[in-house]
Amino acid sequence: MLTQYFTACSLDGFIASDPEDGLTWLEVCDGDPDGPQGYNAFIAEVGALVMGATTYQWVLDHQDGPWPYEIPVWVVTHRTFPQPTGDVRFSSAPIPEIHTALVEAARGRNVWLAGGGDLVGQFHDHGLLDEIWVQQAPVMLGAGAPLLPRRIELEQIELVENGDFACRRLRVKR
Repeated sequence: MLTQYFTACSLDGFIASDPEDGLTWLEVCDGDPDGPQGYNAFIAEVGALVMGATTYQWVLDHQDGPWPYEIPVWVVTHRTFPQPTGDVRFSSAPIPEIHTALVEAARGRNVWLAGGGDLVGQFHDHGLLDEIWVQQAPVMLGAGAPLLPRRIELEQIELVENGDFACRRLRVKR
């Protein structure tokens, strides 16, 4: 069981490009969800996921159809949101407590830290981040929400190409 941050970012290290946390920059890039380090193989190993309030709001605003996840989802927030159809749990508990609940719910499968970068940084601060999977797009944004606003030493496990993306799987050095 691993706790993994799986995300895309621009070449200059941003995950969102405007005050509305826009991802339109990703629409110009081509990637195969069934290709190397693709989403489908990644999500098949995930048993629970966690995201921050901004990511959750983005998913709500952009989902087309039913709730996209069949696994338990935690939203770390102090805000109040409507309950969607699906197993969504809202929490403002300390990160170690949330991680314990995620691991239990994942039942031996991996935990996905879906974002954002500061939330993932908080997991790292508690020694609870194992890997980062980043699909780097050939786009320069110049500003935005950073991939991960922390100094973290990493070891590269794998580097592959998937369409327009340079995909890196990195292990957190302890």
